[in-house]
Order: sequence, then C-alpha cells, then structure tokens
Amino acid sequence: MKRDGIVRIRRAALAAAVTLIGSGAFAADLAERMAPAEAPVDIAAQSPWQIRVRGLGVITNDSGYVDAIPGSGLTYSDTVVPELDISYFFTDNIAAELILGTTYANVNAADSIAGLGKVGKAWLLPPTLTLQYHFTDFGAFKPYVGAGVNYTLFYNQSGSGDFTDLDVKNKVGAALQVGFDYMIDQHWGVNFDVKKLFLEPEWKVNYQGTPLTGKAKLDPWLVGAGITYRF
Repeated sequence: MKRDGIVRIRRAALAAAVTLIGSGAFAADLAERMAPAEAPVDIAAQSPWQIRVRGLGVITNDSGYVDAIPGSGLTYSDTVVPELDISYFFTDNIAAELILGTTYANVNAADSIAGLGKVGKAWLLPPTLTLQYHFTDFGAFKPYVGAGVNYTLFYNQSGSGDFTDLDVKNKVGAALQVGFDYMIDQHWGVNFDVKKLFLEPEWKVNYQGTPLTGKAKLDPWLVGAGITYRF
C-alpha cells in the first residue's frame, strides 16, 4: 500500500507540473498575441514639389499669310533654348506643371511673296500651365500625359529691310503634352518631354509705308530632354 501511495503522489506531481507548464506556455502565447504590433518604419513623406531643367528644341509650323495677298505664306526659324519647369503633385498621379522659357523667331515671307525676304524678328515668352496624369505602375519609369493652356507674349519685335513696325499680338492657346521621367534614385532622374502648342496670333507690319496684316500660324512643337529633381 505504501508503494501505491508513492506512485499516486508522483503521478499527481507530474500532472501538476504539466498543468503549470501548459498554463505558462498559454500565458506566454496569449501575451504575445495581445502585444501591440510594431510601429511601421517612419519614412518622411516625399515633397510634392519637383523641378526640371531641359534643353528645348522649338520647331515651328511654317504656315501663315498676309491678308489680301493670294498665295502668300510665312516661315519661321527654329531654335534650341534652355527651359525650366516647376511641378506640384496633388497626389501620386495628379500634378500641375508650369513651364518657363523664352526664345525668338525670325519671320520670313514665303510662297507668292517669297521675294520680299525677311520680314522681321520677334522674341516670345510662352508660359504654359498643364494638368498632368502620372502613371505609377512601372517602377523607376514614370510616364505622363498632360493638357493645359498657353499664353504667349511677344516682345522686342523689329522689322527687317523695307519692313517696319512689326507687331505680333499676344495670344492664348491650348497645349498638349506627353513625356516620362526615369528616376535614378528618390530625388534625381532624367526626363524626355514633347509638347504641342496651338499658337496662331494675328500680326501686322508696314512695308515701305503700306500697312499689312495677317495671321502667323506658328503652332510649335516643343521637344525637350533634361534633368529632374524631386524635393
């Protein structure tokens, strides 16, 4: 009987130990489950501001005319100029871009009046504001499309030879845009961009004292490549 009592005591002790161990494991597991999740790594939000510096080719559409002269035409010089643009991102996909740059155009008589030669020269400042949609599913490659409005100011205008008092009128027009950024890291990237401006201002000039008027259908393509910096 004594031996049976010892066996019963050992079994009871073993059962108590198993119960305690199980309770401890359960408590540890419960504590682990109830512990608050680790806070995500605190990464500062990216700035909504971005700038680009581009080299810009301005390729005009050689079209236009002088009123009341059948078959008359105009051509314009193409240029390469620096350009700065500033973008603000409202969301990852939606941004507004303001394009700033200035260039000039030599205006030449063409077609039935080609013998008159160079009409004059005008500088133009065409600030353009576009609203863009940026695609964000291609990793470092970030294409976008945009549309907006352009207001072109003409200044420092001058006639050439027998032409005097050249005056090309300021004009509002539409703008379309397509391009992409390829981001090298979080801040720096390269950019390629093409814009089409719809620009057909009225103009006037004096030729040997005779006033002439017409329309200059510039409608330029702006083809640019440069560097992107996201703050």
